[in-house]
Amino acid sequence: MWLGARLAALPTPALAIDRAVARRNAERMQERCRALGLRLRPHVKTHKTLEGGALATGGTRRGIAVSTLAEARFFADGGFDDILLAYPLPTGRLEECAQLAQRLEAFQVLLDSPGALQCLRQRPLAGGKRWLVWLKLDCGNGRAGVRPTDPGALPLARAIAEEAPEEVTLVGVYAHCGNTYGCSGVPAIQDIARATTAAVLDFVAALRQAGVPCPQASIGSTPSCSHPVPEMSELTEVHPGNYIFYDLQQTLLGSCQPQDVAIRVLTRVIGHYPHRNQLLLDCGWTALSLHGWAQSPAGCATVEGHPQLRLVGLTQEHGLLEPVGGQVDFGRFPVGTVLALVPFHACATAAMHPVYYVHEEGEVVALWHPVRGW
Repeated sequence: MWLGARLAALPTPALAIDRAVARRNAERMQERCRALGLRLRPHVKTHKTLEGGALATGGTRRGIAVSTLAEARFFADGGFDDILLAYPLPTGRLEECAQLAQRLEAFQVLLDSPGALQCLRQRPLAGGKRWLVWLKLDCGNGRAGVRPTDPGALPLARAIAEEAPEEVTLVGVYAHCGNTYGCSGVPAIQDIARATTAAVLDFVAALRQAGVPCPQASIGSTPSCSHPVPEMSELTEVHPGNYIFYDLQQTLLGSCQPQDVAIRVLTRVIGHYPHRNQLLLDCGWTALSLHGWAQSPAGCATVEGHPQLRLVGLTQEHGLLEPVGGQVDFGRFPVGTVLALVPFHACATAAMHPVYYVHEEGEVVALWHPVRGW
């Protein structure tokens, strides 16, 4: 019922996506990868939609990374293939992984421990299929993965490749340079991208010298892939995700410019409180998330077009705005005024919404429905 509506007519809070900006972001990332001779494996965890996946893959619907099995099934049902579960192998849900591996031409998993490998070997696939495995490396991010300098890293890669070649195949090595999110400015981001690339390529070279074939080498994060370094051309693929929407965080990091941010949360003014010098909004943390509250001076979001206002409080369904200085001009913001918030983290904010209102020049042209759950 909302197709053709203007954004100002939507029920709020509402998540709005500028389709032209999202398309431009997707095309620019594709062009960066083409220029470097890299394959782009877009991560779909930011938008979690078939439409976003189609944009990010240039319509091929081949070669994506997902964070959850729910995403993997959703995209498989939507006609996608060559899906990498970019998350440590969920050994307690191995049967679900096996069903996807049997169903798809290429369902791929990550692991970073001998125990996970043994779990795979205890559940061989039927019909001559093999588990397609990436070894997850930790090149400084400090989350999942085996460090490439660990004594057990090379033996683990060899075990994946050689212990049961009829059951398991080593596809490549995968590293997420999420430590770029702690940077300030493009030079620092590129230093981490360069170091991560070198660590991955050195490990691949050591494997090959030891006689272990390792066809693929992949790194990724939106900051590192938005300003790639030439050394990344020696990899085979990259796997950024947030770039299709970008957000306030990426703007502050230097990954993008404000005009590259495709996502907004629309909210209405629902109250005036002159004694507190505040406006009340119908957007709480359930529509925005609290990510960014302690990470940025701007907090969870900025108010587009109104730098004199700042978000100072969020409860479940309410938001509080007050001026950076001086008094609120309440006459400028009557009750019912629609404001657009630029969220700190698009992934966290999008996860709060069951539908995205996709627009062109302020008119709703599509409704995108993301997959939910795990």
